[in-house]
Amino acid sequence: MNSLKTETLNDTHMEENKLNNKRILLYLLINFGATWLYEFLVVWPVATSSNPTVQSMSQLAVAVAMFFPALSVVATRLITKEGFKNAMLVPKNGKRSIPYFLMAWFGPALLTVIGAVIYFVIFSKDFDPEMGYIKMLLIAQGVTPTKEIVNVTVISQIMTGVLLAPLLNAVNCFGEEWGWRGYLLPKLLKRMGILPTLLVSGVIWGLWHLPITILGHNYGMGYLGYPVTGILAMCLFCVVVGIIFSYLTIRTGSCLPAMLAHGGVNGFASAGILFTDGTSVNPFIGPVPTGIIGGSAFILCAVVMAVLLVKKPELENMP
Repeated sequence: MNSLKTETLNDTHMEENKLNNKRILLYLLINFGATWLYEFLVVWPVATSSNPTVQSMSQLAVAVAMFFPALSVVATRLITKEGFKNAMLVPKNGKRSIPYFLMAWFGPALLTVIGAVIYFVIFSKDFDPEMGYIKMLLIAQGVTPTKEIVNVTVISQIMTGVLLAPLLNAVNCFGEEWGWRGYLLPKLLKRMGILPTLLVSGVIWGLWHLPITILGHNYGMGYLGYPVTGILAMCLFCVVVGIIFSYLTIRTGSCLPAMLAHGGVNGFASAGILFTDGTSVNPFIGPVPTGIIGGSAFILCAVVMAVLLVKKPELENMP
C-alpha cells in the first residue's frame, strides 16, 4: 500500500511539473512572440520615421509594449485552464508587507542618488553645478533659463520622481510585473532553485527588451560592439533590478511592490543627468543606474538581497 501511494504521489508530482513547464514555455512563446512582433512592426517604423510628429509618438508606442506580459499571463491562464486563484496580487502577510511597500516606493530613488553621488565623486569633472542639461532643455522649449527657473525645474522633477513616479507609472509597470514577477517567477521557482531563478528570469527579461535595445533604448546607438554590447548590458541591468523586484515579490507574495519599485526606477533613473551638461553622460558607466558606476548601489543591494533569499528563501507566500 505504501509503495502504491508513493508511486501515485510521484506520478502526480511529475504531471504537475510537466504542466508547470508547459505553462512556462507557453507564456514565454506568447509574450516574446507578441511583443517582438509588435515592436518590429509598429515601434520600429514609428521610432525611425522621418516625420517628426510620428517619431514623437515612439515613447507611447514603447509604453504599450509593457502591457504584453500581463496579457500573456491572461492568455496562458485561460489556455491551460489555470484560472486566476493564485494571481500574486494580494499580499499574503498583511501589515507585515508595509515595510516592503515603503522600500519599493522610496528605495529606487535612494539607490539612484547613491549611485549618482559615487559616479560624481569618481568623475567630478562631469558634475555641472550650473545644470547645463536643464538649461538646454528649457531653451529648447523657448524658456529663458534663469537661476530661479532652473532650480524650480530641478526640484519639481526630483520631487515628482521620488513621491509620484511609482504611482504615475503603476499602470504600465503592472503590465510587466504581473507577468515577470507575478507569473514567471513562481513558475521558475518550482523548476529550479532561488539563485538560478533570479539569474535566468533576469536574462529572459533583458532579452525581451531586445528590439527596443537595438533601437537605442537606455544605451543609445553607435557604441562599441553595437548592438550586442547594449543587449548584454540590458540583460545585466535586468538581472540586477530583477533580483530586487523578486525579493519584494517573494517576501510579500504579491507583485504590487515590484510594480511600485519598477515605476520608481523608470521615473527617477535620469535624475543624475540633471546635474550634468548633458554631453558627458555614458549610459554604460553613469550617472544613470544603467551604468556600472551609476548602478553600483543597485548592484550591491541586489547582491545582498540574493544572499538573503538563498539563506532564507521563505517561499511560503508563493503559490
